[in-house]
Amino acid sequence: MDPILASPHPDPPQGPDPADRSVEVLCIGTELLLGNIVNGNARWLAERLAALGIPHYRQEVVGDNRERLIGAVRAAAGRCRVLITTGGLGPTPDDLSTEAIAAAFGAPLVEHPEIWAAIRARIEARGRVAAASNRRQAFLPEGAAVLPNPTGTAPGMVWTPAPAELGFPIRPGFTVLTFPGVPSELYAMWEATAEPWLRQAGLAEGVFASRMLRFWGVAESTLAEQVADLLALANPTVAPYAGAGEVKLRLTARAEDPASAAALLQPLEAQLRARTGSLCYGADTDSLASVLLERLRQRGETLAVAESCSGGGLGAALTAVSGASDVFLGGVIAYANQIKTALLDVPPQLLERHGAVSDPVAIAMAEGVRRRCGSSWALAITGIAGPGGGTAAKPVGLVHLAVAGPNGSRSEALQFGPSRGRAWIQALSVGEALNRLRLELEG
Repeated sequence: MDPILASPHPDPPQGPDPADRSVEVLCIGTELLLGNIVNGNARWLAERLAALGIPHYRQEVVGDNRERLIGAVRAAAGRCRVLITTGGLGPTPDDLSTEAIAAAFGAPLVEHPEIWAAIRARIEARGRVAAASNRRQAFLPEGAAVLPNPTGTAPGMVWTPAPAELGFPIRPGFTVLTFPGVPSELYAMWEATAEPWLRQAGLAEGVFASRMLRFWGVAESTLAEQVADLLALANPTVAPYAGAGEVKLRLTARAEDPASAAALLQPLEAQLRARTGSLCYGADTDSLASVLLERLRQRGETLAVAESCSGGGLGAALTAVSGASDVFLGGVIAYANQIKTALLDVPPQLLERHGAVSDPVAIAMAEGVRRRCGSSWALAITGIAGPGGGTAAKPVGLVHLAVAGPNGSRSEALQFGPSRGRAWIQALSVGEALNRLRLELEG
């Protein structure tokens, strides 16, 4: 059987202290330290560990440096039961993880011919020749079990170093699980092998169920005050999170089985929705765009957009939702005044009298795109996203949002302020526009 395509569950070690279930995450890669990429793997692993009820007290990032990696692994060995690493399993010289982890415990590397054969077969199936450097991926510390990689060439490992006089403390039963840094490979390996191993090892305690409620139009502090008594609950728990204009409440329940955990969440969610009303626009994977599109779909209505300062962000948010084409007809990015006039039929005298950033022009933009596209509804955004272009009368962060529909048109001026920058103003403009039409449709 191809060891990279198979999904065995290596037997977990039986440590003398079953109550010791702590896990640490070590992400490896200089690109993480330089900020070239966002460390999404650490967040994903944290969420998965929390869902399993496994104590997770520390995350660390180390660059592609052998000695620092050895030091980080040895330090973790004295603190936790399981160390999960990501990154550094490829064929290039900076992929040091396996060799450095073996060196940390003085263990020799042993070649697995079946892994090398599987790597060659996978590469050759793509019409390429396996380079000699790929062979190093077939070496694992002596005694390590393969953690299969069903989507890539770099397998991971599950390894409990043999007890020895190492000159540094090591927790009984300490085990290392290694994964590539490629997120899709990490996800597949985790679900197929690592999560079942953690459960079998007795590290997972009970079953966790989570629900994320999403809010728009309320500050995190204000929402926290509304639900302060619920934030003190022990099981289920409620935790607030804030983002770009959005506030989220994560509901988490622990029970013996999934049905019982879900049953704990249902009355809590109902209570939160009753307290917050229309501020809560959705849950879990919902977005303002997906919720709005579904409302329009249920009504058999359509939408078009006209954008200036948001530069296509409104259309991008809508088209990011699968199936949007049956509701969203299209839009116009009318940045220059002549485009507003030519494509949206905004009267030139309106621009001269009120300026492009104004309620009359926003309304004209919305009505123009609605008429041109033949949509039931239209949204328009015009404003000053900065960092330049503002005046005393119309400062950076001033945005006008218009909604045009079967019952007429209206526009509202909002002041977001310049402190968080252009992208922030654009993101808030898009969210506020979507939310205004959502509220309109919900009455």
